[in-house]
Amino acid sequence: MGNCLSSQAADDLSLLNDSDGASLPGEPPPPYQEHEQVPVYHPTPSQTRLATQLTEEEQIRIAQRIGLIHHLPKGIFDPGSEPSEKKIKECVICMLDFVYGDPIRFLPCMHIYHVDCIDDWLMRSFTCPSCMEPVDAALLSSYETN
Repeated sequence: MGNCLSSQAADDLSLLNDSDGASLPGEPPPPYQEHEQVPVYHPTPSQTRLATQLTEEEQIRIAQRIGLIHHLPKGIFDPGSEPSEKKIKECVICMLDFVYGDPIRFLPCMHIYHVDCIDDWLMRSFTCPSCMEPVDAALLSSYETN
């Protein structure tokens, strides 16, 4: 009972030799081949496509979005000397507490997030995850006032 292998003679070595892509006994294994990962983008929040599958129009929109994201201010998390109850303590995207020295990004609505977390979020949806304020409208209006 409990034996899920169909043959009694099956052992680890025979299973390895019978697997696809394995070399014959006595031959060296095939060389490890690294595959380049093609970036995945989200032309709309519900769509996911490889970079090679995007239309020219979608590529332009994504490039503009990346440009806007890079214009948002970044900083380093510093909790300060006084612990405050109202002080932001965690990134609401990854749910991890901020640690001194973490790279953070500030949104126009004054919410802060880890840079990697918010950059990925903004590539899918250009709204603040906390208050749902559209980031692009706030960002563009701040450019117009300057």
